[in-house]
Amino acid sequence: GNCILAVGETRVAALRIARTPDALVAPWSSGQDATLSRSNQGFDSPGGQPIKAFNREVEEYKMLVSATEMLKKAKAGHYAVGQFNINDLEWTKAVLTAAEELRSPVILGVSEGAGKYMAGYRTVVGMVNGMIKEMDISVPVALHLDHGSYEGCLKCIDAGFSSVMFDGSHYPIEENIEKTTELVKLCHGKGLSIEAEVGSIGGEEDGVVGMGECADPQECKMIADLGVDFLAAGIGNIHGKYPANWKGLSFETLAAVQELTGELPLVLHGGTGIPDDMIKKAIDLGVSKINVNTECQLVFAEATRKYIEAGKDLEGKGYDPRKLLKPGADAIVEKVKEKMILFGSDGKAE
Repeated sequence: GNCILAVGETRVAALRIARTPDALVAPWSSGQDATLSRSNQGFDSPGGQPIKAFNREVEEYKMLVSATEMLKKAKAGHYAVGQFNINDLEWTKAVLTAAEELRSPVILGVSEGAGKYMAGYRTVVGMVNGMIKEMDISVPVALHLDHGSYEGCLKCIDAGFSSVMFDGSHYPIEENIEKTTELVKLCHGKGLSIEAEVGSIGGEEDGVVGMGECADPQECKMIADLGVDFLAAGIGNIHGKYPANWKGLSFETLAAVQELTGELPLVLHGGTGIPDDMIKKAIDLGVSKINVNTECQLVFAEATRKYIEAGKDLEGKGYDPRKLLKPGADAIVEKVKEKMILFGSDGKAE
């Protein structure tokens, strides 16, 4: 994170603080380190003079959390935490608003395409951290790369994400294992959670098309044994709208994966359009994280379309984007709250 420390008449600007297990380490321009201990919340400068730091620098690192603990609790409590993909400021604000109102832990998902659209991963981290602070969000929030490439995961780790997903499902299982192993070590060394995938999820995600295949439970166990924190297993689920001839989720596959992976939280991608009874059964069979994106996009588009078709943008300053986008943002809040209640995560942040 970046901060400014006031020292008498001197300012140390744009100070980069890196987290270590017991302290925050601040590189100085001279190349020497100054350590901010958690006990005294003050810096010991290279010259030996103590420098008091603002508490907000410590607080900043309490903002984003890894998704590991919230999903372990979900697995034990037989509910699921929603991952709601964000696409811009309005999306992020809407999801955080819903989570705080319902006292639900939440995972903000960012695809590589959305990250690029929002001017890069560092921009996303800054926006999310800023919103958490300014909106006084007190529920656990994880910022998670969705369907990340190996290179994308490295960029998000460096940018300050608290969780990543490595989608190695299109690789041969041996290569998937090799790359996942490297990323598990890197993520856990920095306190991040990591999700892996076995079996391609159907539909299209940022140009990657999957047919909705069912994962091999034995391959799922091989990936789970690498130490990933949660696992996405293809069970016939699809990104986007489900076609009329969709055969439904393969609960037989899910049950087999659950039996082999034990207490590992499982992930259901493509949460839009799956009937509520299937969602609840999937949670009973070990799903602890459910991804939702398309459904929020649909309600946003519908509400915005109604606003314009009603001519609201032509009334007064109805063309102001803050007014024009508000109905869509409000619709996202309500949809996210609806899903959190369905998943059973409401009230679980207490």
